[in-house]
Amino acid sequence: MKKIEVPPDHPRRESLEVRERVIEGHEKHIVATAGLLAHGRGEAFDYLIGEKTSEQARRAARAAVAAILSADNPVVSVNGNACALVANDLVSLSKATGAPLEINLFYYAREREDAVLKSLRRAGAERILGTHDRPSTTIPELSSNRRKVDTEGIARADVVLVPLEDGDRTEALRALGKFVIAIDLNPMSRTATHADITIVDNIVRVLPLMNGLAQEMKDQPREELKRMASEFDNRANLSESIRLIMAHLESEASRHISLHENTVEGLATS
Repeated sequence: MKKIEVPPDHPRRESLEVRERVIEGHEKHIVATAGLLAHGRGEAFDYLIGEKTSEQARRAARAAVAAILSADNPVVSVNGNACALVANDLVSLSKATGAPLEINLFYYAREREDAVLKSLRRAGAERILGTHDRPSTTIPELSSNRRKVDTEGIARADVVLVPLEDGDRTEALRALGKFVIAIDLNPMSRTATHADITIVDNIVRVLPLMNGLAQEMKDQPREELKRMASEFDNRANLSESIRLIMAHLESEASRHISLHENTVEGLATS
């Protein structure tokens, strides 16, 4: 399928370009068909947060980077959608923090694994875990394909970043005693509510932010970073994220009422 060229002046240009990346990822077998639906759901929540990174999300991202930098064995889990959207940024974060990338797919197929692997290598990744030829074990709490984890990666990790994750595995990882960081546009999802830190924002904005923070924070004392991560209150974070959605909706409602009143007034005086 020919890629659509989005006009530079299109008001939805950024959103459409991101959508095209997901479609291209699907055509290359990186993204599962269900991943197209998942992206649409996430895009809807991006509208609700105003399609911008809030200060609350920035605070969560800072705590998340602190957790990764201070971990003994951090790992960044990679699924199809994350790879299609931010492969370069994932590789950059891996290099900046020393956290290896581990492929983990719900809709597993060897063809998809190979496509994700190829994309990450093209982006510059050197160490990639979770491939079929590597030693693995399973998470007993799960029955899906995502139960398989690399013995040198998620299996022994103390901190796991799970962008665009499903709730089942987030809950299972927490049950195993792992510190879980999620990136999720829906603050009410099971992923968001089960994670230790949830960054309520779009992954295409979050990953560049986290890379910048990693460079800024990498020389901070480890104990200071650990304290920053452990003191983060995710319940308060999610509550504030929901309040921000409500405030944005109230603002939009007021704006539309004002536009309507101005239109009626204009018609009355014409």
